[in-house]
Amino acid sequence: MTKLAFIFRHAPYGTANTREGLDALLAATAFCAEEDIAVFFLDDGVLNLQKHQQAEIVLQKDTASALKLLDLYDIEQRYVCADSLQQFQLNPADFVLDCDVLSRQALLQILQQSEKILTF
Repeated sequence: MTKLAFIFRHAPYGTANTREGLDALLAATAFCAEEDIAVFFLDDGVLNLQKHQQAEIVLQKDTASALKLLDLYDIEQRYVCADSLQQFQLNPADFVLDCDVLSRQALLQILQQSEKILTF
């Protein structure tokens, strides 16, 4: 069972949601074992995973490169919503991070097993 689930539902730029979520996620690794943390990308949150983001154009920090830290921190439970990918016509091969692609229903089943859910 996952103790902490982090859901990214917002686009990478325009708000501080993604940056704050990543900060909280990385801080959680100091208090939880890596296998107790799961990360979910759905709705507009799947846009965080795209390679070749041009954050400098909107005068923002690149969040896609920060997501690569999940590999460094050994956070392996990473899921992306297949329905959201279809909505944005995205391909997992174009992501900065490997994630398991699951239907929204399968994602919800995993989320129901989590003790705490944080949404960004």
